[in-house]
Amino acid sequence: MKEIKVDAMGDQCPIPVIKTKKALDKITEQSLVEVHVDNEIAVQNLSKMAKQKNLEYTCDKIDNQHYVIKIKAEANNTKSQEVNVEENKQEEVCYPDRKTNTVVVLSSNKMGEGNDELGQILMKGFIFALTELEELPSTVLLYNSGVKLSTEGSNSINDLKTLQAQGVEILSCGTCLNYYDLTEKLEVGEVTNMYFILEKMAQADKIIRP
Repeated sequence: MKEIKVDAMGDQCPIPVIKTKKALDKITEQSLVEVHVDNEIAVQNLSKMAKQKNLEYTCDKIDNQHYVIKIKAEANNTKSQEVNVEENKQEEVCYPDRKTNTVVVLSSNKMGEGNDELGQILMKGFIFALTELEELPSTVLLYNSGVKLSTEGSNSINDLKTLQAQGVEILSCGTCLNYYDLTEKLEVGEVTNMYFILEKMAQADKIIRP
């Protein structure tokens, strides 16, 4: 698979989207377009563009001012014309920050009661569905066995990373990580405590518990 890097560091909306669309239009074989940006709004707009084109993508937060969006695409027969980015930027739409003051509480690595395997499948689907929402939650809180979702071996790591890269806080209970011996295996987000979990829930406009 051919890899194409798009450097959009320092670019403001809609420039990252325009640069990425031009890269996608020019590919002649199956490719992985890797876009580097420095803000969450760019991540949100690029994610929305990938969804609209039905392209598989992932988002990673490297640090506070570096995000990487990877988009897989097949060859596109439509060639983009060589046009100055500045001349075309008005054709693209800049979407505002899509986060709301909604807190999602995951107190288990399974969804619902009954068969454990089915519960894990449902939870994976639920977390993926969060990434598809038009309005993202502000925070995802994980405690008890819910912390298993943010640690090594979880099949929801990429989806949680996608949420994190778009500005969603991913917070796992430190006591719970320690209880399950997972403290050193945290893959996404940060460690928090029960006081902060309670504070986040108390300040939320809405709380979602699957």
